[in-house]
Amino acid sequence: MSTQKKYAGIDVSKHKLNIAIYPSNEEWETGNDDEGIAQIVKKMKQKKVELVVLEPTGGYERPLVLALHLATVRLALINPRQGRDFAKSLGRLAKTDRVDAMMLARFGEATKPEPREIPDKASLELEALVLRRRQLVSIKAAEKCRRSTSLSFIRPEIDEHIRLLEKQIKVLGKQIDERIKNNEEWKARSKILETVPGVGEVTSMTLVAELPELGHLDKKKIAALVGVAPMNCDSGKYRGKRRIWGGRASVRSALYMATFAAVRWNPVIRPYFESLMARGKLYKVAMVACMHKLLGILNAMVAHNKPWCPQLS
Repeated sequence: MSTQKKYAGIDVSKHKLNIAIYPSNEEWETGNDDEGIAQIVKKMKQKKVELVVLEPTGGYERPLVLALHLATVRLALINPRQGRDFAKSLGRLAKTDRVDAMMLARFGEATKPEPREIPDKASLELEALVLRRRQLVSIKAAEKCRRSTSLSFIRPEIDEHIRLLEKQIKVLGKQIDERIKNNEEWKARSKILETVPGVGEVTSMTLVAELPELGHLDKKKIAALVGVAPMNCDSGKYRGKRRIWGGRASVRSALYMATFAAVRWNPVIRPYFESLMARGKLYKVAMVACMHKLLGILNAMVAHNKPWCPQLS
């Protein structure tokens, strides 16, 4: 006699975690700390949960995600809009932490979302370093903006903070570079990516750390994963605008900067961008199309372990 598979939903907030398991309808609450996370991991293993579903919550979910990955518990991170739309489709308009946890569990059972590939410890550490570097770069940019509007006697203190941030960013960059160079697979992938005009060190390290699926999926799936695949909005004779949404924002940001350079210097992307603009496309539309094309090129290069060759792009 086969047993029914169990799906867990976890609603994450800064200080607490609400957990629900479907179809057994078990619910409980614990703290978002080491003790609470350890308890969750233990119960997920004991109850043989098929899949855990949760939403990104600005970083508060990261310790839990790391613990589940290290315990080899299958996990799916979904876009918050998907969870809310699913709840509305069931007529559950109320929104509480308990309701959200159960809706995530039921969403997992109903749709069976693709679980995230469980990375090894080295990959998780590399991703954490790249994330921290990006955070410091963002803080540095904010400090530069504040400096321009600050009174003169405050500026030396801001300048000192900017110098400290630059030093920390440099140290993190060296640590990331060393880890990539000491891993043959990452080193080879990074070397291939950086042969493309427009793709620099920052884009390369972001793709290596945060898009391990590159080269392992077809171009449509990788575009959807990053969030550069236009979605249709048609009904009957109506043809709405195509829009992109979801995906990995950090990877998309890095890809945008690479595309920004590529439309000036890349012999394949530049004429493609110019042709789109000549046909009257909006700048944003043309840029997204170029991002999509560049990502497809990078995906094919990594898949076939081939460096940049404009004649084959």
